[in-house]
Amino acid sequence: MIAFSATRPAWSGRSLAEIAGTEGGDPAELALDVLADERLAVDIVLHCMDERDVETIMAVPWIAVCTDAEARRPDHPILGRGHPHPRAYGSAPRVLGRYVRERGVLPIEAAVAKLSGVPAARLGLRDRGLVREGWAADLVVFDPLTVIDLATFAEPARYPDGIRHVIVNGAPAVRDGIETGARPGRVLRRGQ
Repeated sequence: MIAFSATRPAWSGRSLAEIAGTEGGDPAELALDVLADERLAVDIVLHCMDERDVETIMAVPWIAVCTDAEARRPDHPILGRGHPHPRAYGSAPRVLGRYVRERGVLPIEAAVAKLSGVPAARLGLRDRGLVREGWAADLVVFDPLTVIDLATFAEPARYPDGIRHVIVNGAPAVRDGIETGARPGRVLRRGQ
């Protein structure tokens, strides 16, 4: 599926088979054409994961949960463009809601570690990922009974439910589900 193409924005959210059916042509040739025209800078969504594999991998204690999705914002001229993979809006809430609460694949403590301390350690971030005195206070306050991703392939730009507060570097960025306007974050590099 094409998530975003600068030269073909009408293709966003459509499969190559669908595009070929309405516009004519071979799906493989259409893919090669758009990739060549945009020098490979085309965002795509692939449907290639097996749910049993995801659950098996998720249960391994030392494996972090992460996403290759970009930061997104539906009303932003750049961050809101195209038709992204739903994980851009709900990767962490999906782990907490689906794999912890609904399926019991792992306990909530393990999921929180996989979403915070494990990836921070893997990235070499020295003062993040855990709640410790003197460390950056990056916290997400969620309701374990209601947290869930709402983004779908048809409607990917949907924020999750069950997250009430987000604190970045000790400052509230989201309070009672509403953005505060504060921007206390900063770019982090390995070893910072």
